Amino acid sequence: MLFAFIRFYCSKAMGFFLPPVREIVIPSAQDSHTRRYTYAYQQKKGWVKKFWLVSITLMLCFPILPFVLTLAIFTTFLSFAILDESV
Repeated sequence: MLFAFIRFYCSKAMGFFLPPVREIVIPSAQDSHTRRYTYAYQQKKGWVKKFWLVSITLMLCFPILPFVLTLAIFTTFLSFAILDESV
């Protein structure tokens, strides 16, 4: 009961900071980020998500600071390269 109570009020608190769902999902011609709604961009986001999950798994398997930092920087660079819109 306590867990449900905390979860309910935390979701209400987060709802205050996040925009309404209709602002996120409905693209309009005035948006400068309409590319985010395309199928190709959603596929790229899926690839980046999978790549991050593999990267985080490797970081947890080998918790050596230089390895973790190098892998995090490389993964960040690769994520930006995949999601770049100039291609």
